[in-house]
Amino acid sequence: MFDDSVESVPHAALDLLAERESNARTYARSIDRVLTKGELAVVHDSEGRRYLDCLACAGALPLGHNHPYVMERVTRFLASGHVLQGLDIATPAKATFVDELYRVLPPAFAANAKLQFCGPSGADAVEAVIKLFKTATGRRSVLAFHGAYHGMTMGAMSLMGNIEPKRAVAGHMSEVFFLPYPNAYRCPFGVGGEPSDTLSLSYIEHLLSDPESGITPPALIILEAVQGEGGCIPASAAWLKGLAALAMRHSIPLVIDEVQTGFARTGTMFAHEHADIVPDAIVMSKAVGGGFPLALIAYHRQYDSWNPGAHAGTFRGNQIALVAGAATLRYLRENDIPAATERIGARLRAGLEALQQRFDCIGDVRGRGLMLGVEIVNPHGLRDARGLPPADGALAKRLKRECLQQGLIIEAGGRHGAVLRLLPPLVLTEPQVEEILKLLNVALTVCTSPVSPPRHAGSHAAEAL
Repeated sequence: MFDDSVESVPHAALDLLAERESNARTYARSIDRVLTKGELAVVHDSEGRRYLDCLACAGALPLGHNHPYVMERVTRFLASGHVLQGLDIATPAKATFVDELYRVLPPAFAANAKLQFCGPSGADAVEAVIKLFKTATGRRSVLAFHGAYHGMTMGAMSLMGNIEPKRAVAGHMSEVFFLPYPNAYRCPFGVGGEPSDTLSLSYIEHLLSDPESGITPPALIILEAVQGEGGCIPASAAWLKGLAALAMRHSIPLVIDEVQTGFARTGTMFAHEHADIVPDAIVMSKAVGGGFPLALIAYHRQYDSWNPGAHAGTFRGNQIALVAGAATLRYLRENDIPAATERIGARLRAGLEALQQRFDCIGDVRGRGLMLGVEIVNPHGLRDARGLPPADGALAKRLKRECLQQGLIIEAGGRHGAVLRLLPPLVLTEPQVEEILKLLNVALTVCTSPVSPPRHAGSHAAEAL
């Protein structure tokens, strides 16, 4: 029996939770630590070890752990006597949040935006946007992209590029069609660079114009401006502009999933702002709640055609999340965090590119702002038609593990699990950037050396992902 004091939770809690939690656990398998305290970009475990957190709860902590600006407002709210849950009834917390959200939405989009608060996960917001546009357009088919990730509920998972989670589950949403997402490094057309954009747009244009494409007019097209779980793949401004023009020409609502990219993560408040386009809807979660569960969609008012109750959820009125979200949005705006993210992200990326020059297992460094990916390759493996070495997921897993041993929390994802992903809090400092690069250098040296030094005593062996 463990009490609720964070200082008292022993390392044995790992075994207890491993025994009682489901086999679907993910992060807990490789981060085999009991995390007890956090301050901005730093966390500590139950044994007193310090870590730099470059995961930030998969991007849900834009200001890091326990940011004083947010926590002061949450603490004050909890002591105020206001209602803690409110369904979709009006409250001061909701009114304040909505006002702050409209201040950071792109002006051209905000001018016609309507909101729908959803259940607390990004997947629920994706489900809502599917229902909205099928209702508004009377159409059935949906266009998504290879490498996409939009959540793990049935409708959202139907839009996912990753095949593995789909294998054991029947009954996916019908009439979902996948399109090639441009990738300058691993180009789906085998050419790479800017031609990848051109060929992707040409393919989509042909598909939408072909009367025998086999696809009925789509209810929506949904995408990430920077693919996250797909391997941190940024779409160029030119491609996004071209896609937006195609969607408009063919009268297809364009939906941008900003669940992971939104709210200053990529150097602008929203990732699609790099391309200066105006989508028909934006999906938001993670950072929008300031560390508390919150999800919603914003969309052009012309599509507001569903009836009362068409989408609902008990916790769409999570007042704590609305308070924390409003505080976070205000802090991001008043402190120009997008500009800071772009500056710090450029410094981190330059350091990663310097490591790429030293270690031939780094095939590519990509991303925007503080959403960066490092693709790990086997430089001695069989090369493809473009001369690129194969992805090396096994080495990426070892590197992730070694980073944890050194005091750095990162994640691996993308195709073959070969992309090291960095999603640190947006309040990362320049000295912390240098520390991240130093720890990555150590991990790379250890994992690419013939013999690895002994690990710290007492650590639990990571379960295979």
